[in-house]
Amino acid sequence: MTSIESVSVLDGGAAIQLSLADGSSTRFHALWLRDNALDGETRSAGNGQRLITLTDIPEETSIGSARSDGRVLSVTFLPEEKTVEFPAEWLRANAYDRQSDEPAGWLSQAIETWDRESLATIPTGDFAANATDGSALRDWLYAIRKFGFAHLTNGPVESGALIEVVRPFGFVRETNYGRWFEVRTEVNPTNLAYTGLGLQAHTDNPYRDPVPTLQVLYCLENSAEGGDSIVVDGFRAAQRLRDENPDGFSLLARHCARFEYAGSDGICLRSRRPMIELAPDGELIAIRFNNRSAAPITDVPFEKMAAYYHAYRHFAAIMDDPAMGVSFKLEPGESFIVDNTRVLHARTGYSGAGSRWLQGCYADKDGLLSTLAALENTLMEAAQ
Repeated sequence: MTSIESVSVLDGGAAIQLSLADGSSTRFHALWLRDNALDGETRSAGNGQRLITLTDIPEETSIGSARSDGRVLSVTFLPEEKTVEFPAEWLRANAYDRQSDEPAGWLSQAIETWDRESLATIPTGDFAANATDGSALRDWLYAIRKFGFAHLTNGPVESGALIEVVRPFGFVRETNYGRWFEVRTEVNPTNLAYTGLGLQAHTDNPYRDPVPTLQVLYCLENSAEGGDSIVVDGFRAAQRLRDENPDGFSLLARHCARFEYAGSDGICLRSRRPMIELAPDGELIAIRFNNRSAAPITDVPFEKMAAYYHAYRHFAAIMDDPAMGVSFKLEPGESFIVDNTRVLHARTGYSGAGSRWLQGCYADKDGLLSTLAALENTLMEAAQ
């Protein structure tokens, strides 16, 4: 429990400093506090959205006075003479007064990277439980946020059942492939996924902007020899590239690759994005890697192209390293979901007697994260 020990107004009211019971301290600007006021005149009680704009706040806003009883900070803003209360826990959760010395490629604490050796068990949920049990759904979604993928068992063996994988947390994203697509051998296929060939680890649809951020693959038949599914943590691969080849990591993060798909009449999808995408503060936020859909790279200077291709090859070799991949064979009624901005998927080739029939669909991560946050809040309140 956060407790405020003392309060000091700084710079004539331009900012405030809080000394906390754990010995730490943190500062907030007056304008930041006023903009984030929690009172009913500033924010809607129903949805938390602001009822005012930034220009409604006087530019010369300052802190006239401030005091705390330990649990709550009370601030009076001038020239409005408006008093607002801020819970100490809220202030701690939203503190921004900190030094950032994270290296490029840092990750949120909610994410745990992995490889074949470090991932002890594949995160797995139950199809029926996800639809009826909030705690089970929360745990499954939590695993997806943490590891970037999860397995699901005991689903019905019927066409279209994969839509029910998505329904508890979001909506299917329809594309030119339809609401869902078939993954099985075709004559004259429009995509190499529809053959029995093995596929290198890749993210799907890098030629879209934005890419579908989630992909579900659902098994209906899998009696052919081979056809095992493989997943690779692209974030772990990027970290490994950064450690082994820092300059190469920077090249793949700084310069855009290009991707294109024009395999069907009337379709010509193109995008321009880096293979390793960083936020402005260096956070690793996405991987786009798909050799089959790579278009000519034209955004790297001549002087750096050879080094770029060396880094590209190094990154591909890391993806192909057997130590990076986790493999499993789906049985009918089983499925798995990947964060398509992080985890690459692959498959071994298959042939001979038997058949392999999967269905796939896309969804978006914002719905998953929203459902997870809502479940965490609801279940936490119920436990109190």
